[in-house]
Amino acid sequence: MTKKAFITGITGQDGSYLAELLLSKGYEVHGLIRRSSTFNTSRIDHLYVDPHDANARLFLHYGDLSDGARLVSLLASLRPDEVYNLAAQSHVRVSFDEPEHTGDTTGIGSVRMLEAVRLSGIHTRFYQASSSEMFGAALPPQSETTAFHPRSPYGAAKVYSYWITRNYREAYGMFAVNGILFNHESPRRGETFVTRKITRAAAAIKAGLQEHLYLGNLDAVRDWGYAAEYVEGMWRMLQADEPDDFVLATGQSRTVRDFLDIAFGHVDLDWRDHVRFDDRYLRPSEVDALIGDASKAQEKLGWEPTVGPDELARLMVDADLEALKFPQGSWIDSVELESWGETVVVR
Repeated sequence: MTKKAFITGITGQDGSYLAELLLSKGYEVHGLIRRSSTFNTSRIDHLYVDPHDANARLFLHYGDLSDGARLVSLLASLRPDEVYNLAAQSHVRVSFDEPEHTGDTTGIGSVRMLEAVRLSGIHTRFYQASSSEMFGAALPPQSETTAFHPRSPYGAAKVYSYWITRNYREAYGMFAVNGILFNHESPRRGETFVTRKITRAAAAIKAGLQEHLYLGNLDAVRDWGYAAEYVEGMWRMLQADEPDDFVLATGQSRTVRDFLDIAFGHVDLDWRDHVRFDDRYLRPSEVDALIGDASKAQEKLGWEPTVGPDELARLMVDADLEALKFPQGSWIDSVELESWGETVVVR
């Protein structure tokens, strides 16, 4: 029988790659999407098949992590075999400006999803998107046994989500896992995240469309991997015999300055000629170094990354150069979202 998956955050970077992966494995994929007066499906437009087509296996549904009743009714109706909770307010710097909203979506939103699984009475496997930001000030390398010390509202909200997922696993016997993913990037990364800001700027400056790039802390150390590979790890966690928590990371460290060197050097530019400091991009409390130890995932899941941070920076620059030649538009004429009992045409 065809497996069925439900993804929150399907229109985001990770959600789009995960939907691709699951569709390639023969799944029927359902995604949660917020109602908006603007279109936000660009990352998954290429996966679209008209839902009237008998071969359609991707379906989108209106909903929000703030609406627990809607989540219960959706899961009860769809009865998915796997649930991936990827949705969140995911920008760390913005979480300092919107701590309450971040706590409600990134933190409490996860317990609404877990309650929806429990109250709908379905037997499913649940994936919670946890984050290396939970480690915060903890000394690297960080693994599944490292104590959490979050340094942002986002990191604190993710710690809550981590522990509530473990609590539901222990209290109700759910197959619920935490994927503790270190920084994972791609050409689909949001344009306000530092890696994508850098690669877009390198491409635009090379093309003569931009002169300066404004950044904050260049000394932050991160473990950057390729998002398209990390979703394979998510899926493998839900195929395991027993639920457990896993770190996914490359184990390689680079500073923001290193990433600038690689990205700008790829197009024969010196970033020092173009980067300007702006303290608006500094966090009230900084995270100095996040470097992951993914040996448990390698041993138990057979997962290991092949794309390191240097290759990642270059492939992102190449993608942004290509995007300047072919500005992104809609790939499809319409997306139909199946709401409760009706189909709503939104494009």
